Amino acid sequence: MGKEAIKTAIKIDFDKKPWEQAGIHNRWHPDIPFAATVKPGEVFHIQCFDWTGGQVANDDSADDIRNLDLNGCHFLSGPVGVDGAEPGDVLVVEIQDIQPFADKPWGYTGVLDKEAGPSLLDAYYPEAIKAIWDFEGIFATSRHIPHVKFPGLIHPGILGTMPSAELLAKWNIREKDIHDHHVEIHSPLMVARLPQENGTYAGNSIDPEKFAKVAKEGARTIPPREHGGNADIKNLSRGSKAYLPVFVNGAGLSVGDLHFSQGDGEISFCGAIEMAGVITLKCSIIKNGVKDFAMNTPMFLPGPVEAHYGPSRYLTFEGISVDENGKQHFLDVHIAFRQACLQLIEYFKQFGYSGEQIYLLLSSAPVQAHIASIVDIPNSCTTIGIPADIFDFDIMPREGKIEPMDMGSCAYTTTK
Repeated sequence: MGKEAIKTAIKIDFDKKPWEQAGIHNRWHPDIPFAATVKPGEVFHIQCFDWTGGQVANDDSADDIRNLDLNGCHFLSGPVGVDGAEPGDVLVVEIQDIQPFADKPWGYTGVLDKEAGPSLLDAYYPEAIKAIWDFEGIFATSRHIPHVKFPGLIHPGILGTMPSAELLAKWNIREKDIHDHHVEIHSPLMVARLPQENGTYAGNSIDPEKFAKVAKEGARTIPPREHGGNADIKNLSRGSKAYLPVFVNGAGLSVGDLHFSQGDGEISFCGAIEMAGVITLKCSIIKNGVKDFAMNTPMFLPGPVEAHYGPSRYLTFEGISVDENGKQHFLDVHIAFRQACLQLIEYFKQFGYSGEQIYLLLSSAPVQAHIASIVDIPNSCTTIGIPADIFDFDIMPREGKIEPMDMGSCAYTTTK
């Protein structure tokens, strides 16, 4: 006998609002009811909205990026219960496939308005911008960033299990502490998103009393934590495995924020090629794995699928922890990486691209970022490399003046 058809554990309906559907939630909380249950070893599909729940359109305006309602994000599919999973176990999640919907072969990369949320270069690019990407098989191209084509390393930005009540309480205490400590220095939006009742979704099958509890206590989905969550690991693609600690009976696996491609770091925050799609998973359980592996955070095994660009074909830029004003910082990796990105952007302006176009490209293309040194006081050293072969022209340094080309424009807001 042949194999049985793969079941769809969670289906979504684009004709309905995400919050009207049973298998969609946007908070982490143990009281959110399972939307489906699977058995260990069973292969299953999960359908996913893009991270905004369909707020971004395939057009030439960034007004939708500027006007995003971030209280509702991320829109995750789940939770899915796995029979036999218990606290202290490790859930092994094998990513067998991810595909965009056949009738939605496109995605987008954006930079939020500075007042809405942080990005690495928001001091330089404070206004909302957007690029639309069209999918051609495994390749992505954009009318907003011409002369570029690359294969997507498709992956979920978010994959995690449900926290226990004890772990959730620990998250909320420590994140409120850092929020309160920094609130006088930075905007609260730049430090931590605390539980917020407005915009909470927990599936349409939850009873009102439990929903009120989820809305009051539920952790926002923005940062990665001990359970997995929003790690944005570009190599967690087809054929990969994620080893996630289990904190509640059944594990409560949720997934979303699918990316067609992403550069290391997702530096513009809305920075991958965001898309709606279908992910195919298979789960197994390692009993008592958390204790046996001395496991405090997840582990990952990248799959064999990856774009192959030779090491000598990455044009790589260095950054050190000296900021743009010449001020020395002590082993500051954040500043060093920002400087590397700024160096790369300035270099590509000579070909005719705008800074905004290259900023979007850094978040979406298969760039490689590394910490080269964190011990050579006082400067940390970081690098970011971009594959030369994603361009249809020669980007390598050479003698002589370069004539800039007409590179069009990314999408701006109508008020720009």
